[in-house]
Amino acid sequence: MAKKQKESVYSGELEIDLKSGREIEYFKWFLASLLFGKPIQQEVAKRTYFEFEKEYLTSPDKILEAGWDRLVEILDRGHYVRYDFSTATKLLDISRELKEKYGTLSNLFRESKNKKDLEKKLLEFKGVGPVTAKIFLRDLDEIIFSKK
Repeated sequence: MAKKQKESVYSGELEIDLKSGREIEYFKWFLASLLFGKPIQQEVAKRTYFEFEKEYLTSPDKILEAGWDRLVEILDRGHYVRYDFSTATKLLDISRELKEKYGTLSNLFRESKNKKDLEKKLLEFKGVGPVTAKIFLRDLDEIIFSKK
């Protein structure tokens, strides 16, 4: 009997359509993974993600345009207050680095030889640790690497 891959609680609950292959969906999942990667209650991370979505801040460009003060305000609205300042800084830094180094997540995927290489590249982003990388890769593994 074939082992069925378990659907992520996070991407499913957040209605992020990774199978669409659309860059916006990939970045939404990356943003959510960054929020869920902190030692914070899942409901707080989920609520905060929805605050970003409500404000249409679901791309690196939109994150950068928003700026630090606005990001902190949105994080606070989601009750992500313990990590609001550091997370706002991290989101700006990662968005900037992603754009400068790869342009898009799709390009990052294309430049990665396999899952291990993609994980290594993700961990090179300041502020992306093993927990965040694991969350992000869990839902993308079958989608990204089945195309290669």
